[in-house]
Amino acid sequence: MLEQKCQEEYIRRIHKVQDYIEHHLGEHLSIEELSKAAGFSKFHFSRIFQGILHESLAHYVNRLRMEKALFLLAYREDKNMTNIAYELGYTDSAVFSRAFKNYYDKSPSEYRKKYSKNCKASFLLSEYNKVTAKKEWEDNLFPVTGQITITNLEEKRVAYVRHTGTYEILAKEYANLMQLLFAHAKGQKFFVEGQSWLIVMYHDNPEFGEESQFRTSLCLTMPENIQIKEDGILGTMKLEGGLYAVGHFQIQQKQYCDAWNYMYQKWLTSSGYVPRNSYPFEVYRNDPHANESHIHEVDIYVPIEPILF
Repeated sequence: MLEQKCQEEYIRRIHKVQDYIEHHLGEHLSIEELSKAAGFSKFHFSRIFQGILHESLAHYVNRLRMEKALFLLAYREDKNMTNIAYELGYTDSAVFSRAFKNYYDKSPSEYRKKYSKNCKASFLLSEYNKVTAKKEWEDNLFPVTGQITITNLEEKRVAYVRHTGTYEILAKEYANLMQLLFAHAKGQKFFVEGQSWLIVMYHDNPEFGEESQFRTSLCLTMPENIQIKEDGILGTMKLEGGLYAVGHFQIQQKQYCDAWNYMYQKWLTSSGYVPRNSYPFEVYRNDPHANESHIHEVDIYVPIEPILF
């Protein structure tokens, strides 16, 4: 029992530093700062981090920056190399370009040019939840449509359980993860009937990230005044406020990918907005098993900001 509690405490602290890195990716991240966020001695933190995630701290931070760089180069044509370099925490565009070329063996400008030329013919913008056959999309490009609204969301506090791995593995473990989340919610009494949102948050863009490293958080929003006991299973974090496009959908289970692609390919590209530097998420509005047709009422939140021409 003691061994399990110790393991859970270590995992909890690593989740905390993951959240910290994600929210400060564009800043200088010192070992002192990160070890403090995790609650470990700076002399041992790097080894602990690598021992739990099987990835060095430096490689982890660099990988997240490089994956975000791919996204910005592909979809934020309004940002030049200097803008992107500063946003990712580099001192100038030359340092960023060297880091990018060392990682991907091509320059940022080469990647942007190649992506712009080939992206429409090669793949879909979003493949959250599952992989969809390209032929199926060629025959029926937007089989699902939804109503889109724009909202300025206030920051929310959430409790979460986190999964790291492919979406295929996530699908197999999803029910157990939800049971864990609601068991903790019941035990610690932070679920408020009619008020708590059930959220699935995607921390990594599936188009650019390493599939085995995808992080997904299953969350419940909760009141600010409730104290939560965190462990290796349950953590807490802030859901970032700001401007979001919200797609309101009524779909079958197999149509989630269709809904995501409608948001990113059909709506976003002609909306006057571009994706903001934050993560998207789903909010589940009903129990699909409570109706005979098993319709899922889901809102997809995509962080946005006005495009600058």
